[in-house]
Parts: sequence; structure tokens; C-alpha cells
Amino acid sequence: MQEIIQLKNINFTYTEEDLRPALKDVSFSINKGEWIAIIGPNGSGKSTLAKTINGLVEAKSGEVIIGGTTLSEETVWEIRRKVGMVFQNPDNQFVGSTVQDDIAFGLENIGVPREEMIERVLASVEAVNMTGFIDKEPARLSGGQKQRVAIAGIIALAPDIIILDEATTMLDPKGRREVIETIQRIKKEQNLTVISITHDIDEAAKANRIFVMEAGELKQIGTPEEIFAVGADIIAMGLDIPFPEKLKYQLKRQGLEVPEEYLTEEGMVDWLWTLYSKM
Repeated sequence: MQEIIQLKNINFTYTEEDLRPALKDVSFSINKGEWIAIIGPNGSGKSTLAKTINGLVEAKSGEVIIGGTTLSEETVWEIRRKVGMVFQNPDNQFVGSTVQDDIAFGLENIGVPREEMIERVLASVEAVNMTGFIDKEPARLSGGQKQRVAIAGIIALAPDIIILDEATTMLDPKGRREVIETIQRIKKEQNLTVISITHDIDEAAKANRIFVMEAGELKQIGTPEEIFAVGADIIAMGLDIPFPEKLKYQLKRQGLEVPEEYLTEEGMVDWLWTLYSKM
């Protein structure tokens, strides 16, 4: 598979006085079209890691390579064209008085011709199911709608990579579901690479791979099944795990033998039913 992101031995400290680096010798690669979830306790370096990918923070040492281009002062704007970021609070990203004005703003900044701009705006609002809101004021939309407009503004710029930096944290369950379903659909249609920094374990479970950060270090990489199967380690970090793994963890503490492999809710119901039928 084609590697689209490579980080090699990244180190970063916010100030010289910091006793612990924000990032310590972080290395990984991500393939084009992958969905990666980055999880970890507060202060583990998740957001700092995301910001090194598009040059919002400059690593003290190490190498960042995006789409074959090494990040540097000379290439930072080229890299940022490839990497779009959606932040926790969409209000901080809005600059236009209407949805279409807001999406057009980024396109104007990169000199997209007017006819192409109109086409991109219409295509992006359609992609996030917000066509009926194109003349609405962003501030008057619901949380989920605002975040979908923020996503439309990014995809109009046609990046290869989208980073969701806690983009669903402030949303209710319905809003979170809407945003994740939107990203899933767009990812599939455009073969986007998605990096999701999240505390939402259901969101992380939809990823191809999960990266676990702790104290600035990349502690584990694995599929959701592999990561959630070591539930005790995740819980010890103060992180959440899916309900079936929580149940397995508590049953194990009570002395019951539980399956080692990761179980979905349906799998857990089947296992419990089999166990009950043998009693």
C-alpha cells in the first residue's frame, strides 16, 4: 500500500523549562485511505502530534513526510494544502456570514477561479447533506450542522488528508453520529486518509488502526480488536473501552473465565447466552 504520512523520530518540547517532552521519539507511517484513531489521556500529546503533521508546530527534531514531500519552511504551505484540520469548536473556524460565503473564503485565499469556486462550494455542501442551508448563517445552526459545514469547508479545498482534532467532543450523540457518518461516506467516495483524535471510543472503534499515546510516547498500535482486547491496560490509562470489554473486565475480576479475543455487543450476547445455557 502507498504510504501517505511518515513520521520519523519526532521530538517536541513547548518550552526549554518543560521537564517532560510533549512528544518523545514518535515514529509511524500511515497508508493512503486509512482511518487512524489517536487516543490517550489528556496531556498525552495527541493534539500536538496532529499539529506536527501539517506544520502548525515545528518538531525540535525528526522528520515529517507527507505525500512524499518532507515538511520544511519551504514546503509548509504545500503540505497544508494536502492536510485539512477540523477542530473541536467549529465556531472558531467560521469567517463568512453564510454557509456558502464561509466555504468560499478558503477557496478565494488559494486563488480558485470563480466558476470553479461555485462548483466546489455546491459539491461540498451536497457531500455533507447541507445543501438546504447554503444561505443560512453558520452561528444559527446546530452543533452537528456547524461541524458538517466546517468539514465542507475543508473538503472544498480537496486535501488528501483530514484530521479531526476532537471534532465531535462538543456534540450530542446524534450530532456525533451525523459527523462520523459524513466523514465515513466522504472518505469512501474520495479515498481520503482520516486521522481522528478522540475520546469517543465508538468513534475510535470505526478506525482501521488505533494509536495509543501516553506521556508523549506512542505506546501501542493495533486494530480496534487488538487494542480493546487489552482492556485492563487501557482502563489503567484512564481511558474508556467499549461496553462488552468493560463487562468482560468486571466478569474476569469476579473469577469468571472470559474470551481473550475482542467481542462486539452481539458477540458478547452470544457468549453469555452459551454460558448461561450450560449452567
